[in-house]
Amino acid sequence: MILLVAIVIGLLAGLVRARYHHRPFALPELRLAWLATVAFLPQWLAFFFGPTRHHFTDKAAATALVASQILLAGFGLANRHHPAVRLLTTGLLLNLTVIIANGGLMPISPETLKRLAPKLSDEQRQSGQRFGKTKDRILAESDTTLAWLSDRFIFFTGSAYRVAYSIGDVLIAIGACWLLWSAGSSTGEPHEGVN
Repeated sequence: MILLVAIVIGLLAGLVRARYHHRPFALPELRLAWLATVAFLPQWLAFFFGPTRHHFTDKAAATALVASQILLAGFGLANRHHPAVRLLTTGLLLNLTVIIANGGLMPISPETLKRLAPKLSDEQRQSGQRFGKTKDRILAESDTTLAWLSDRFIFFTGSAYRVAYSIGDVLIAIGACWLLWSAGSSTGEPHEGVN
């Protein structure tokens, strides 16, 4: 959800900026753009696409998540010449680090889960189990490696819908917003030397 909000804001800001400068909205040239699409596929199948997500065991879901994050980080590293992509990739690597350190799924504490879904029973918030068919595994803070990188913040939409997110997610969202905003630049964003 936080990424979707950032994309909408970045896209709108980039379009307004492009219109203001009387130029087309154009993303910077990105290397291995196809890799970003391929990288998202395992996550989509494991966590979002109804017909397949119910067939993923916890272990298969963890494998899909880690594989997806590694591929996305590869895309980010290939495009590190762009500062926005560098920031986005830093967020990806923070998420990947905490995910790998905690068995392949993103840890979320029972306390955070209670704020996220207050109607869940204590049994449904039991430490050690996966939270539904999501990418999160419920772990007590004391049992979580690098707990400060876990899904610990709550995004409130003003309705009953809430989403947990991590510091890495914040960096990813800011990077995505910045990248889309830069697409409306009158002169193009300054890039550091391409390696």
